[in-house]
Amino acid sequence: MFKRVALYLATNLAVLLLLGAIMRVFGIDPRSNAGLLLFATLFGFGGSLISLMISKWVAKRATGAYVIEQPRNEGERWLVETVRRQAQAAGIKMPEVAIYEAPEINAFATGPSRNNSLVAVSTGLLRAMDRDEAEAVLGHEVSHVANGDMVTMALIQGVLNTFVLILARVVGRVVDGYLGNREGTGIGYWITVFVLEIVFGVVASVIAMWFSRWREFRADAGGAALAGREKMIAALERLSQTYGESTLPKQVQAFGISGGVGGGLRKLFMSHPPLEERIAALRNATPAAIGARKGVVS
Repeated sequence: MFKRVALYLATNLAVLLLLGAIMRVFGIDPRSNAGLLLFATLFGFGGSLISLMISKWVAKRATGAYVIEQPRNEGERWLVETVRRQAQAAGIKMPEVAIYEAPEINAFATGPSRNNSLVAVSTGLLRAMDRDEAEAVLGHEVSHVANGDMVTMALIQGVLNTFVLILARVVGRVVDGYLGNREGTGIGYWITVFVLEIVFGVVASVIAMWFSRWREFRADAGGAALAGREKMIAALERLSQTYGESTLPKQVQAFGISGGVGGGLRKLFMSHPPLEERIAALRNATPAAIGARKGVVS
């Protein structure tokens, strides 16, 4: 766990240092209007897009995932061939297929594009699920890739980050002006920016997690289209054994099939809907709605 946290912090620190160096090289002053826009865009989108580009590399190292190059046994051959068949049905290039050591039932998909992706399953999933259930989980993850969810999530996060940075600084300048500082960089400015980045950041997280939950319903429908409705429902029911016990690193938690557990206000910050809501949505979906998810792209 410590290694995963350290790797996550080191990656984000490296991104911030790189973007700061780029701004200094090009002489961008965040105090000017043009500089503020460039600063917010660079830091808002830059971190999200860089994280997206290196997502497969980070995920493999953070989870210690073993990528199946040549299947070593019948189980690995089944995994690879199932993903290959589903990828062809969804109209995407074959993802890399990997296994990572973890006790909980989980799987995730990541990668910078629909045609450059990774689908990984936990050893806990392989031990606890039968082939039908595992097939449905793989279909769920392949649907994430086919829907372009990784790219969409990165773009949404980039837009939200940019607005947070701009709005906090614009309001900070107004507050500083009322306090009599014409330069717009006095103590009022910095305190306002600090507070509003936290407040706006919380609001941005709520918006991002709303999209993440909606995208889970769509991936469930995609898994049902690729593997069968009853298989997908059975897989979600099996998840209840370890649901909410994810050991996935933060970078890929939103793309795992298993999420956290919570109610009330906490639910607003959950990346996954409650299992009972996901199962009910599948049971109530029409065959046409499920069939429409097969091979759908964003």
